[in-house]
Amino acid sequence: MIDLNFDKLDGLVPAIAQDYKSGEVLMLAFMNKEAWDKTLETGKAHYFSRTKDKLWMKGETSGNFQIVKEILIDCDDDSVVLKIEQIGGAACHTGYNSCFYKKVDENKDIKIIKSEKVFKPEEVYKEK
Repeated sequence: MIDLNFDKLDGLVPAIAQDYKSGEVLMLAFMNKEAWDKTLETGKAHYFSRTKDKLWMKGETSGNFQIVKEILIDCDDDSVVLKIEQIGGAACHTGYNSCFYKKVDENKDIKIIKSEKVFKPEEVYKEK
């Protein structure tokens, strides 16, 4: 069994979610030991929310689950790449397929590079 090094970053490791077919980087999140174990156990990506201070499974609210196809671990055992199948078409809570939908242009301004959202966040994340 692989033991990740959770000794850095207050028990967290960075986790990059990458589309397993296209190679597009979809998001960066963090995992604690519990999220890592749940991901291995279920085959669905689980993360630790630093904002909400809790474990969460990607898609538990939106239905946009991430099915793990392959896991890569860096040389220090403290970062992972999850090659995933994105169910529902969007990894980003803003409605874009990737969280990386902005770029810095030649004038050093931020420019949105993706024009169409996959879903409307206000409809998906309604208060219950």
